[in-house]
Amino acid sequence: MLAILSYSKDVTEYRGSFRALKVLFVYIPLVFMCYVNINILVPVFFFKGRYLIYFSLLVLLVILSLSVMSNVLEIFFPNTRPDIERDNAGRGFYESIIILIPIILVTTMIKLFQRWMRDNQKINELNKINFNMELNELRNQMNPHFLFNTLNGIKSLVRSDPDKAGMVIMKLSEFLRYQLYENNDERTLLKSEINFLSNFLDLETIRRDNLSVKISTDTDCNIIKSVFLPPNLFTTFVENAVKHSVNISGEESFVYVNIDVKDNTLYFSCVNSKDPNYIPSASEKSSGLGLGNIRRRLELLYGHNHTLDINSTETKYEIKLTIPL
Repeated sequence: MLAILSYSKDVTEYRGSFRALKVLFVYIPLVFMCYVNINILVPVFFFKGRYLIYFSLLVLLVILSLSVMSNVLEIFFPNTRPDIERDNAGRGFYESIIILIPIILVTTMIKLFQRWMRDNQKINELNKINFNMELNELRNQMNPHFLFNTLNGIKSLVRSDPDKAGMVIMKLSEFLRYQLYENNDERTLLKSEINFLSNFLDLETIRRDNLSVKISTDTDCNIIKSVFLPPNLFTTFVENAVKHSVNISGEESFVYVNIDVKDNTLYFSCVNSKDPNYIPSASEKSSGLGLGNIRRRLELLYGHNHTLDINSTETKYEIKLTIPL
């Protein structure tokens, strides 16, 4: 673009510093228009589907920039050829608009291509993370150790409390059904996620003595049944809460989960007890990898629109997550 301006007819009539100055006066508005288009008009209007507003503002930007450029050039480079008629100058102004708009639209295409490349990279990384998370879920949630302990708990309940045993079997059935079938879609109902977490925690109480669990929400049930979100966003947090809530002194440990929806924003919190004298095993330490995966997944899904706060003390571990819906 700079080379074309340097050898255009309007510029070659000048020599030395005047020629460079005129090129600069023409080049700066072009760079300004491209910059405003790429960094303001495209992200704010084009990417959000406001195509009519985008094109209108683009035309307005070109007209205003050309008007300013024409006035500046008229001051520093007055017309020395009176044979040129005013209508020819006006026609040149409109021709410049017609030429500049496609040139600036090229920068829009470049921005689109960059976004397409970035989105593809995010999709590939998300697929990889989801694949790794699925493998971790198969190892951690549906391993024989978990199933055997749960079934042994049911076996003892069959003798002592048949009604409760039947309820636990139903929860285990719902838990396995969700893991195998319902969380394979890109988005799932918040109600299904809450039911899954509730079943998981209820089954953990069979495996663990002195474990108190609670899932609460102040959100209307109709809203919970209508909100969709990516599956298994909270599973890793709750799993880690259960693993690290162990109390070696035998005192009661707890896991409390709260999920609320307000103003198209979801607020999730998970608090678990900690024993300052407990030393986690190697397998429990490896759960930090799952937390790293979920951090990266949240970044890919929501970018800077989410917040994840983790607070840890000697006796309590708390996670607060906020995501847009």
